[in-house]
Amino acid sequence: MDRRQYIKRQVAGTAILAASGLVHKASAQNLPTVDPEHPDVLDVDVLVVGGGSAGHVAAIQAGRMGAKTVLLERNSQLGGTTTTGGVCFPGLFHAWGRQVISGIGWELVAKSVEVDGRKLQDFRKVHKSHVPHHVGLNGQLYSLLAEEACLDAGVSLAYYQFPQKVTETDTGWVVDVVGQGVQYQLRCKQIIDCTGGATVVGMLGLERMREDTRQPGTHVVVFKGFDMDVVKKNAKLIQTMYDEAIENGTLQKGDTWSGNVMQPIRSGRGNSNHIFGADSTNAATQTQTNLAGRKCVLRLLKFFKTVPGGEKVSIDRMMTETATRETYRIKGETIITVNDYTSGRKFKDALCYSFYPIDLHDKNGVTPRHLAHGKVPTIPRGALIPKDSKNIMVAGRCVSSDRLANSAARVQASSMGMGQAAAVTAVLAAREGTTPGEVSLEKIHEELKKHDAIVPS
Repeated sequence: MDRRQYIKRQVAGTAILAASGLVHKASAQNLPTVDPEHPDVLDVDVLVVGGGSAGHVAAIQAGRMGAKTVLLERNSQLGGTTTTGGVCFPGLFHAWGRQVISGIGWELVAKSVEVDGRKLQDFRKVHKSHVPHHVGLNGQLYSLLAEEACLDAGVSLAYYQFPQKVTETDTGWVVDVVGQGVQYQLRCKQIIDCTGGATVVGMLGLERMREDTRQPGTHVVVFKGFDMDVVKKNAKLIQTMYDEAIENGTLQKGDTWSGNVMQPIRSGRGNSNHIFGADSTNAATQTQTNLAGRKCVLRLLKFFKTVPGGEKVSIDRMMTETATRETYRIKGETIITVNDYTSGRKFKDALCYSFYPIDLHDKNGVTPRHLAHGKVPTIPRGALIPKDSKNIMVAGRCVSSDRLANSAARVQASSMGMGQAAAVTAVLAAREGTTPGEVSLEKIHEELKKHDAIVPS
């Protein structure tokens, strides 16, 4: 190649970096590179797809290990369920008076509380309910801190972008990326699918599992303006009015959990309705889910304005999309069963802990099934690796598990722990030129401990 051709290809490489829309700090160490022989392709070590509870933690971990990392996120911010979904009270990081999940996720949660000028609760006390151990956050602040941590780690952020096609190569993957006004290719050694429904795994034709009937979603909304003194005096009447509205079709079953009208009135968290049939599998199903969620919010608003003490009610906070609890799960090298989970089984290849009640939502609401005292489940590496695959892992809600085990393992803290563990494994695999299932467990555990994660012992 003569000098003129080389310069031409370098210019083309610079152009694709600009055209990709990747947001990053000016650090040559972590920036995607361009092969002069293939100036239309960006080279990275690790591609993380989805910036939710698992994904942003995975990307930060990979970046902090010096891996060239790109994070694709279809929305406009990081955090997923915690931010876009509005469930800004993640958990559970503690079990039976001790911390079981730490590392990057906990670092961001604790920092968010500190920057917001508040204090963490005392986690040493064991409560009958799991609710007191959720950590209340400012979701908007959390998204800012997560983004800052990604950029500080050298992660290249790609908002409003997603994979259109994924092709296997001898050394990894070539991914066709698309977005509004953006189209380019990424060549990577490892992929971590953190999409919630294992979208990339599905694109590759690898096996996924899904129930015929899925858990309802929730469109998080907080109402304000109630005259609570009047509401309390008329609580029975308001409940009667609510029941009549359900009967005549003005309201619908699921507009509040278990038909309790006081739940959305008193809830400062807004996690109080059920959107049946919620499905985030693709753009079409998510659109229908969002429409159903917003109709629920509007029905409630109109109804509350007719009840005693609700004349001045308005919307204080409403999320932009309906959060879903369940879509696809991968069929992994290991499938975590509900018995594995409730017995606190320690898998031989355990990478992190998980802790939450069995929490299956249905048409009648939800009644959490708490774990027996002292039981703390673990997440094995095999549950993060799609069966018969190489150079790809998942983390988060799509972890390989049966439905009941997944209803607990899907929560934010557990997803954060999975994201960090998957990233360490993927980066080590990229360095060694091997696949995640062949990386030494000892090396994975050692690296996780370096980054303040808690490894099952």
